[in-house]
Amino acid sequence: MDESSKVLNELAELRDAVRGLTARVFELEKSSHARRFEGALSAPSSGPPPAQALLESIAAPIPAAAANEAKNPSLAAPPTPVRPQPATLRPAQRDLESRIGSEWLNRIGITALLIGVSYFLKYAFDNNWIGPAGRVAIGLFAGIAVVAWSEWFRGRNHKTFSYSLKAVGIGTLYLSLWAAFQVYHLVPSSVAFFSMFIVTAATGVMAWSQDAQILAVFALTGGFATPLLLSTGENREFDLFAYAALLDVAVLLLVVLRPWRRLLWMGYTGTLLLYVAWYGEYYRRIEFASTAVFATLFFVIFAIASVVARSPRLGADGSPLSPALLSLVNAGVYFFQMYIMMEEVNKTASAWVALGLAAFYIYLSRMQRERYGDPGVAQTLRLLHLALAVGFITVAIPIYLNAHWITMGWFVEAAVLLWIAERLKLELLTIFSVGALVLGVARLLAFDNFETAHVIFNTRMATYAVAVCVLGLLVWFGRKRGDSAGEQMAVIGSVALNALALWALSLEVRDYFAAQMIRTRPSVVADEWRVFRDIGISRDFTYSALWMGYGGMLMVIGFLRRSAFVRWQAMALIAATICKVFIYDVSSLDRGYRIVSFMVLGALLMGISFAYQQDWLKLTKKARGEEPPRSSS
Repeated sequence: MDESSKVLNELAELRDAVRGLTARVFELEKSSHARRFEGALSAPSSGPPPAQALLESIAAPIPAAAANEAKNPSLAAPPTPVRPQPATLRPAQRDLESRIGSEWLNRIGITALLIGVSYFLKYAFDNNWIGPAGRVAIGLFAGIAVVAWSEWFRGRNHKTFSYSLKAVGIGTLYLSLWAAFQVYHLVPSSVAFFSMFIVTAATGVMAWSQDAQILAVFALTGGFATPLLLSTGENREFDLFAYAALLDVAVLLLVVLRPWRRLLWMGYTGTLLLYVAWYGEYYRRIEFASTAVFATLFFVIFAIASVVARSPRLGADGSPLSPALLSLVNAGVYFFQMYIMMEEVNKTASAWVALGLAAFYIYLSRMQRERYGDPGVAQTLRLLHLALAVGFITVAIPIYLNAHWITMGWFVEAAVLLWIAERLKLELLTIFSVGALVLGVARLLAFDNFETAHVIFNTRMATYAVAVCVLGLLVWFGRKRGDSAGEQMAVIGSVALNALALWALSLEVRDYFAAQMIRTRPSVVADEWRVFRDIGISRDFTYSALWMGYGGMLMVIGFLRRSAFVRWQAMALIAATICKVFIYDVSSLDRGYRIVSFMVLGALLMGISFAYQQDWLKLTKKARGEEPPRSSS
């Protein structure tokens, strides 16, 4: 007997056994539910009874696939019965119901309870049932009792309800202490302040021990509200800011121990509001030193927060970029405040503050941020601190320097940033260097006014020379990079370099002949118009000669460096000179200048044409592919 016949026989035996078991089950079912089956059999039906259908399915022929599966009986498993599932609500419906039942009704109930208790206490107070001391005692006792009662709910895993009760109890404690001092004058301000401080500290300890950020929010709210609740209208700067600094240090410790970054914003906002409120009411110039010290202390606390704050867990609160944004806001607000205060004392001193901030942020940018699990966040903070450092250096220059020295300072800054960017391979510093360079060029062309006593050797030419050198450095670094961005940087820098150099030389020509007109005017009597005309003709000819000479120099450099881009710049300048000679010089210059202009221009053009005809650069071979072309820039 072969293997397949053996398997078929085994399956037939198994089928007979199952048929027998099914028949027995059918009999048992029929005997135990006789009435039910009688009703079912008597009713018309479109199909056989369940037991009969099961027998018919067992008696059916065994398919070929089942014969193959029979070789491994362990694979065979009885089908899982399908049980009807109860109807369930959709998640959105269940979430809405849960929120209404657990949160909204809870808050409404607490509010209603507080309102009812308030009405009762007011009724009792109005009828003098309870004196002032008793009212405060009831408030304190009720607040402590509610907080203790909330722990009972927290122990039974009703955390949301427990925190709601804590909010009621803590608020009751603060209000009771406020009433004891401000309304009934039962205790001095020091006792009320110390008591509120104890409530704030206890709430903070509970927040840390229970890992509950909401309790930390309660503590901060009450902590920053304490000076407002106990205010007497007196100027107590040291006490106020020392207390605010203590709260900020506590916030810093909490964000180190727990990933509660939103507490930083709460602490910063509370401190800023207290500072602004005090500054607008009490600040005088005599208090500059102490105010500057506290402002610096607040700035340092929140500046280092981005470095020491713990990274949030997956799904926890707080954006990973929130410390970076806080660092940006903190830096801007601090510098603005110091600038306003120092403007009354020494305006240029704020430049040293800006430089100090730049050094501080350079230090922060170099610190390791191992607490951040995401390398992208650490890199963002590093670049942000570096950007703040560069920004403060850029701001310090116009504050400390004057006139064209501001432009010089921005050009020097651009050169230094380019060098550092090349050493550290930081694209951000390259962008800032280009920005400083653009600021310098814009100020040079639009704002700087120079009084030149000498031609060439003057401050304007020196400023333009620095700009040209920095642009040359930009071109060199761009070519050294070798990528597309570097090529674009080199191209733009090359055009700007030549344009600035030519413009500077043209300004020197203009000022030279303007000085000639001024010196000539006192000796002119009858021939004034003729002398001025001669000077103007000489000036126009000098412009043409300058442009032709500069274009010829660019063409020579383009040939020597085998740079097609430089040669195209030369041809563009020569084309502009051709237009000037043929259109303007023909009608304006005297015959001698006209002859010289055309002869010099013709000689220049013939020389350039001869160089191209001789194919000194092997342009024909390059076009044929016989020699690999070199870089065009």
